Amino acid sequence: MDTQALDLFVAVAHAGGFAAVAKERLLDPSTVSRVIAGLEAELNVRLFQRTTRSLSLTEAGALYLARIEPLLDEMRRAAAEASNVNAEPRGVLRLTASVAFGVQQIAPLVGEFCALYPGLKLDCVFTDANLDLVQERMDLAIRLAPAIEGNLVATRLFSTRYHVVASPDYIARAAPIAEPRDLLTHRCLLLGLRAFRSTWKFRDAHDALEEVSVDGDVVISTPLALRAAVLSGGGPALLSGFLIADDLRAGRLVDLFPDHRPTPTTFDTGAWAIYPSRAYLPNKVRVMIDFLRSRLS
Repeated sequence: MDTQALDLFVAVAHAGGFAAVAKERLLDPSTVSRVIAGLEAELNVRLFQRTTRSLSLTEAGALYLARIEPLLDEMRRAAAEASNVNAEPRGVLRLTASVAFGVQQIAPLVGEFCALYPGLKLDCVFTDANLDLVQERMDLAIRLAPAIEGNLVATRLFSTRYHVVASPDYIARAAPIAEPRDLLTHRCLLLGLRAFRSTWKFRDAHDALEEVSVDGDVVISTPLALRAAVLSGGGPALLSGFLIADDLRAGRLVDLFPDHRPTPTTFDTGAWAIYPSRAYLPNKVRVMIDFLRSRLS
C-alpha cells in the first residue's frame, strides 16, 4: 500500500478537509481528493463522509486512522534512526542538568565535545529544578538520583558516592572527629533538601549501618554554595564525590570518614542520562550519552 496515500489520509483527517492539506503540500485539491478516493477503493470502504460544507471521518475511517497513524510514526522513526546511524550529528542539542553537575562535570567538556561534533550546537540549561523534558523541549537531562521514576527513559552514566568533608582549618580548631557519632557535637553545614538535613547514614568496612542525627545553624540551597562554605571553614558537610574530588586531591578538604560510606538516602545512587522517548533516540542524543559515559565513568 502506498505510504504517501496513507500520509495524506492522516493529514486530511486532522485538517478536516482537502483544501488545507493541498495548500500546505502545494498540491491541487483534486489530486488530494483523487488519492483518498483511490485509497477508499483499495480498501473497499468509505473513510470520509462528504458534504458540500464539511468532511468528517466515518466509523471505519476513525478505526483506520487509529491503527495507521502509529504505524506511520514508527516507520518515520525507523527511517530516521537507520539514516542517522552513520550520519554526522547536526542541529541543536538541548541539555539540562543541575547547576553543580553542569559547572563541575559538563562545562569543562564542552570544548572537546564541540570539536568532535562541529555540526552540533549545544544549548545547556543548568538549573536545580527538574524541568519537564517534553514541555521545555529538552533532548537530554542529567539527574542524580537512586532511580528514575515515571515514563522517562534513563541510562546510568556512573554510580555516585557521598563524603562528609571539612576544611583543614576547621579540623585544627574544632573538637576531634574520629567516628560518625562525633558529628553530634558539631554544627554541620546542611544542604537545603529535606533528605540531607536531619539524618546521615554510614556503612563501615564491615557493612555495619549507623544513622547519625545532624544539626546546624546554616542551611544552603545549592551544593556549589555549600562547598564554598565548607572550604571557608564553616564546618562539616555531606557532598557528592564529583563535586569535591579536586579539593580532596589538593588537600583543600579532608574526608572525615574514609573508612565509611555515607549517604543522605540510599547507598545505591547514580548519575542518569534521561531522554523523553523510548521509541526513537536521535543520533545527537546518542553521541552525547556515549561521550559523557566515556569521560565521566
